[in-house]
Parts: sequence; structure tokens; C-alpha cells
Amino acid sequence: MTGLVQLYNQIDRRFTQFMADHGVMLLRISLGIVFLWFGALKFFPEMSPATELATRTIRVLTRGSVSDSTAIYILATWETLIGLGLLVGRLLRTTLLFLWIQMIGTLLPLGFFPAEVFRLIPLAPTLEGQYIIKNIVLISAAIVIGATVPGGRGRVPGRVPDL
Repeated sequence: MTGLVQLYNQIDRRFTQFMADHGVMLLRISLGIVFLWFGALKFFPEMSPATELATRTIRVLTRGSVSDSTAIYILATWETLIGLGLLVGRLLRTTLLFLWIQMIGTLLPLGFFPAEVFRLIPLAPTLEGQYIIKNIVLISAAIVIGATVPGGRGRVPGRVPDL
């Protein structure tokens, strides 16, 4: 049994080391793919399920001073640039700033249109509400990535201490 425990511990250490060495980078790349994909979809009319809600939110924010087509084009470009910035891994502070601004915007429909994003406020979100609430995960991912930029206090990939 001791040999089996040692084998388990060895595999566990290697797997934990792999996560420590590559986890933040993989998180950054996967977040970049999500933003690039969702942003690119907005360039094509009716391909993104978020288009209608996003344009109405921007309409409220701008008091109708920006046309829907211009608003969705700006949002598509914004999200695509965030995705590219995350994928390339350069200018991360600026990319993350754009991400934070965009995330604030994605949460606004919860306040602007609560009857549309919840079946029962605040317990039962609609599909649109779920789409918005999942952004909590994206926000958390951005926090982890942001903690590792130069000057951050987050763990930079390296050795994992033996347990």
C-alpha cells in the first residue's frame, strides 16, 4: 500500500506542478477565446444572442444618442480587442481595464431590465439573466490574471512546494 500512496503523491505533485506552471496562461488564453468569439459574433447580425439586450442597454446608457448598429459595432470591436489582447498577452493592464469597463456594462441589464432577466427576482434568472450572471466567472478569471501582471502580488508560475 505504501508504494501506491507514493505513486499517488508523485502523480499529484506533477499534476499540481503542471497547474501552477500553466494555469494562469491557460486561463488567459481561454478567456481570450471567449471574448474574441463572442465579440466576433456581434459583427454578424443576429448571430449573437446578446445583441438585442446589449443594444437596448447601450441605448439606455447613451439616451439614444448612438444608433443600435453603431453601438453593436463598437461593442463587437471592444470585445474582439479584449480577446486579442488576452490571447497575445501584451498590454494586459490596458486589456484588463477594457475588460472591467465591458463587464460593468454587461451587468447593467440586471438593474435596467430586471423583469426580463429574472423570472422571479432575484432567484430565478431567465436565459438572458444566466448569460449575464455567468460573467461572475469571467470577472474572477480577470482578477486572477490581473494579479499576475508585473507589480501584482499573485503567484507567478513556478515551483510548488512539496506537501
